[in-house]
Amino acid sequence: MRRLLAERAIRPELMDDASAGGPELSAALRQLRVLNRIFHASGPTVYGVERLWRAAGRPRSLRMLDVGCGSGDVNRALLRWADKHGVDMAIRLIDQSVEACAEAEAMYRDEPRIAVTRENLFASPAGEEIGPSVEEERADIVTATQLLHHFEGERLIAALQAMLRRARLGVVINDIHRHWLAWLAVWGVSRLLPGNRYIRHDGPLSVAKGFRSADWQALAGRLSGQRLTYRWRPLFRYAATVTPTERGGGPDG
Repeated sequence: MRRLLAERAIRPELMDDASAGGPELSAALRQLRVLNRIFHASGPTVYGVERLWRAAGRPRSLRMLDVGCGSGDVNRALLRWADKHGVDMAIRLIDQSVEACAEAEAMYRDEPRIAVTRENLFASPAGEEIGPSVEEERADIVTATQLLHHFEGERLIAALQAMLRRARLGVVINDIHRHWLAWLAVWGVSRLLPGNRYIRHDGPLSVAKGFRSADWQALAGRLSGQRLTYRWRPLFRYAATVTPTERGGGPDG
């Protein structure tokens, strides 16, 4: 197992197929919310946002952009954090999936601080009308939860740069620690939930596509004009922040 996880997996997840979807994907998104609660998925996002907020002098308002939001459930914790600190927060959730946007809209139908738009991190494919790309959106902080592991190589750099261009203060990345214990935990929990091929296939694969410290170091070394710092957070996640400062980065001590 440890040898199999030594390098990031590059196989695509079922959710990467934009032509798929339907009720099974909607059900998977609802099950993913259960997994997010079990593994405390919102914690690293809140941690990273608070770091950038403090570094910016604790502004009284924040405009957020959550890229590849899925159901957007981690943002409920951000809203609670904003209430606690007296921050006027507005969050735009974007995802390229019809099903994800529908789930997010249903979750936040009575929350005026949340807006949901069907958009794409990159420019929309030719002939496919799914709204503007994130290129047209700007925010104080851009967040991405369990999104970056879907990319590798130059596509990963392009995804991060696309987010950075839209962020005034910086980007917060919340993603999975590639570890055999995390793989076993996700594999086991996914088998306890009602059978869904997205969850059973993509859950463990997401861990195998996750990151380790060396991966963040390598990514930091490829950024010019930005600083990436990262910190391990429970449960088996990393919170990484990228800000427009000097080159390089490393662990956040």
